Amino acid sequence: MNTFSDSAGTALQLILSGDAGLWAIVLRSLAVSAMACLLACSLGLALGAWLGVSRFAGRGVVLTLLNTFLAVPAVVVGLVVYLLLSRSGPLGFLGWLFSFQAMVLAQAILVLPLVTALTRQVVEDVDRSHGEQLSSLGARLGLRSLLLAWDERYALLTVLITAFGRAIAEVGAVMIVGGNIEGFTRVMTTAIALETSKGDLPLALGLGIVLLAVVLLLNSLVALLRRWREHLDGGDLRMATT
Repeated sequence: MNTFSDSAGTALQLILSGDAGLWAIVLRSLAVSAMACLLACSLGLALGAWLGVSRFAGRGVVLTLLNTFLAVPAVVVGLVVYLLLSRSGPLGFLGWLFSFQAMVLAQAILVLPLVTALTRQVVEDVDRSHGEQLSSLGARLGLRSLLLAWDERYALLTVLITAFGRAIAEVGAVMIVGGNIEGFTRVMTTAIALETSKGDLPLALGLGIVLLAVVLLLNSLVALLRRWREHLDGGDLRMATT
């Protein structure tokens, strides 16, 4: 394959023909990212909502650290998880290194600060407008955070989609802890890097097309949710003024 058009044509054939190797990698990628987001969002939504309404000494330091974690390179996260799961590490007894579980853990740690920070911002913004009303009704801190998070559930849904997009596009951490083992831990991003280095451009390009399609779908869902929320808010505003 010497030309881009030849590689692209073969890549499309692999996608449309349902190539088993290609789609096994795609499904594994989706499964890893979905599990990672489920774990990260379970903790990140609760923690972010609590940070959005709580006020305590040192909160500024916590938020600064949280924002710092947003910029931590994926390879650093992969290295930390690798050390934790290695035989001499504190979690070495699990035997998760170079496994599906290791990739899920790495991606979950990677997207947890993102989910927490975005949730905190959403809840804190709405707390400024509705928090005092809930407090006057006797809602304590925990309940208030949950009620505000539920009130902004559509906005938080976009946070979940954004987190999934961040996870599925990640390459460094899963390469380190997963090992890119064919048939076991090879996902789209690591496979693209490997197949490109091997010169198997059709497979790499096919996986790239699928990955771009997934990211495009996620961004489209975010845009649709925002428009839907704006439409709902506009309807509520018209009802309130009539």
